[in-house]
Amino acid sequence: MEVTMDPLFLAWSYFRRRKLQQCSDICTKILQDSPYDQAAWSLKTRALTEMVYIDEVEVDQEGIAEMMLDESSIAQVARPGTSLRLPGTSQGGGPTPAVRPMTQSGRPITGFVRPSTQSGRPGTMEQAIKTPRTASTARPVTSASGRFIRLGTASMLTNPDGPFINLSRLNLAKYSQKPNLSRTLFEFIFHHENDVKNALDLAAQATEHAQFKDWWWKVQLGKCYYRLGLYREAEKQFRSALNHQEVVDTYLYLAKVYQRLDQPITALNLFKQGLDHFPGEVTLLTGIARIHEEMNNVSSATEYYKDVLKQDNTHVEAIACIGSNHFYTDQPEIALRFYRRLLQMGVYNCQLYNNLGLCCFYAQQYDMTLSSFERALALVANDEEQADVWYNIGHVAVGIGDLTLAYQCFKLALAFNNDHAEAYNNLAVLELRKGRIEQSKAFLQTAASLAPHMYEPHFNLSILSEKIGDLQSSYTAAQKSEDSFPEHVDTQQLLKQLRQHFAVL
Repeated sequence: MEVTMDPLFLAWSYFRRRKLQQCSDICTKILQDSPYDQAAWSLKTRALTEMVYIDEVEVDQEGIAEMMLDESSIAQVARPGTSLRLPGTSQGGGPTPAVRPMTQSGRPITGFVRPSTQSGRPGTMEQAIKTPRTASTARPVTSASGRFIRLGTASMLTNPDGPFINLSRLNLAKYSQKPNLSRTLFEFIFHHENDVKNALDLAAQATEHAQFKDWWWKVQLGKCYYRLGLYREAEKQFRSALNHQEVVDTYLYLAKVYQRLDQPITALNLFKQGLDHFPGEVTLLTGIARIHEEMNNVSSATEYYKDVLKQDNTHVEAIACIGSNHFYTDQPEIALRFYRRLLQMGVYNCQLYNNLGLCCFYAQQYDMTLSSFERALALVANDEEQADVWYNIGHVAVGIGDLTLAYQCFKLALAFNNDHAEAYNNLAVLELRKGRIEQSKAFLQTAASLAPHMYEPHFNLSILSEKIGDLQSSYTAAQKSEDSFPEHVDTQQLLKQLRQHFAVL
């Protein structure tokens, strides 16, 4: 005689093993037989939530709406080192654009892609719309971007007969008084249904029922306010929650609010306050390092990433950022050790092999360079990655003096990504060497319009215009180059020459 396991226990077992769909299916069958089974109902809501759960701790991307239609005014001329929104507020120790490429917002490119590093603050609406800042789409980021929309429609997929819970008919006041059901219901409404207003109602009533003493509900209220853009209300809730209970996540949520309010110094102080209660907590140390990196204070960021590695020596972000910093400070051999460490840890992707190829080339280990780039090309996931790898192979070709190969590589980079400004710039230089002045000028103008934050196309265009006698265009381009990189000596000398020319006239 076969002994069958209790269905609810089996569903719970599936849930623990993260086989969420099977868990949900069993709970559905139990609920068909006994619709008022609270245990099965609660377990199903948890399973459905876990399917689409995304950790809210990460600072998410700022969309075009927030950037361009931002009603909260900030100081137009912030003190150096106090704002994330104004480029060039470096506190010293930051690399120059001549050594380390810059993003559109004027910060050095980081060694690790995360949501907050991809968003810049474009100067104009046109620039904002032209610049994609998601890792995979050409659409400009909007803050209610794909992920929230996806979460909203996911509810329909789980149950073809309609939604599992009809929110409009729920008596939230009744559920808020049942602590064992209200928490799972809140997470279901917030993450799965993406109905922030109903989630806020439930959280407010549950907080009231708990006599305003339950820190968990205050954190949830803060999350709802943050999602709705009410940052000061979110700050109050998170502060109140910290008074009741010191929790690492609450520190991270509150720092996220301060970063969105453009108060990096307050966020840093908060992280340090958190480290007093939780010494050596990796997420808090990483948060401090990220803010220093975004404020162009790379030397301090590297120190904090090293502290992170003392606590957790398999932290991918810290290893990648320290590696990229060593590479850009002319220590490719040390960078190579960090990237090799990532390989040993099992990270196996296009970006890593691309970086290894560059490190090997600059460390003069030429035998490994091309094989690393071949691996990178075999692992590419999209056209943008393919373009970047070909662009780097083009750089290697320039380094070994094979200009024909370099020309072909830059052309390939543009075939895969037509907006690759650096490839246009380098192609223009190669075209100029062949004596094709008009073609070179066209490429430089394209590069300058695609990436106004880069100083190279403006400077090259200025030099070219000056050689062919177009002094006015040369002066305009040189001024743009100076705006992008004020410390560039060659630009300053060129401007001085041009001013002397104009003075003679």
